[in-house]
Amino acid sequence: MESVRESVRGSVRAVLIDIDGVLTVSWEPLPGAVEALRELREAGFGVALVTNTTSRTRASIAGTLREAGFAVDADDILTAPVATAAHLAEQCPGARCVLLNSGDIREDLDGVALFDPADAAPEAVDPDDAESVPDVVIVGGAGPEFDYDALNRAFGYLQRGARLVAVHRNLYWRTDAGLQLDSGAFLVGLEQAARTEAEVTGKPSAAFFEAGLARLGVGAGEAVMVGDDIESDVLAAQRAGITGVLVKTGKYLPETHRDASGTPDHVIESFADLPGLLRGSAEE
Repeated sequence: MESVRESVRGSVRAVLIDIDGVLTVSWEPLPGAVEALRELREAGFGVALVTNTTSRTRASIAGTLREAGFAVDADDILTAPVATAAHLAEQCPGARCVLLNSGDIREDLDGVALFDPADAAPEAVDPDDAESVPDVVIVGGAGPEFDYDALNRAFGYLQRGARLVAVHRNLYWRTDAGLQLDSGAFLVGLEQAARTEAEVTGKPSAAFFEAGLARLGVGAGEAVMVGDDIESDVLAAQRAGITGVLVKTGKYLPETHRDASGTPDHVIESFADLPGLLRGSAEE
């Protein structure tokens, strides 16, 4: 039987893969995904799982995926929080940060100086005391923590000069209960109200894709990016020079595909079809 590696188009050596909506939904594997990932590894492709997931650390994600049958470990995974920590270390080392996020991701924010926003609520802030205002507001993934008090507290910090850093700007994601609102919807409001623009560290940031390529030791022209978000996963990767592959699972909607700002390089029904696409036997 013809191997994937021998007949792959061009010089593709590695695959960047989104997790949620591509490999899993609500952490349950999608049909054929476990087998397809195994086939890619056996064919010799480098694999990196690049995710905007902010509810779990890399170690937790790896453990959950292994339980679902995927042969991965923490080193295979690049999360947006890890990219955020690298961004802050480079752009504002030592900054005092406050985090608005659903889930505990402190392990992936190594080196970031976090403090509890309850210790410095805006109404108690002395505008002449710089130590009582964070340097950076980090907005992660949405959940019950994104209530009025938390958002208004972040707004207060931004008014007092804090920088706004967003782990991502996804509007929604898919769970087994359907589409769920994500932090991108709240981020737009904070940007407009505080008259600022967020620095985005995860997808669709070019730096995030570059970090994934660097981890695999390949150039943009040697990789494909597989995702269910046409804008943040696929078209953003294509702008970075990576071949984009859109899957019709997860958050995929025909209307977002139709109204997108560009055209994916390839569209497949699911991740299970990726080995076939790389062999040149799948329909494009």
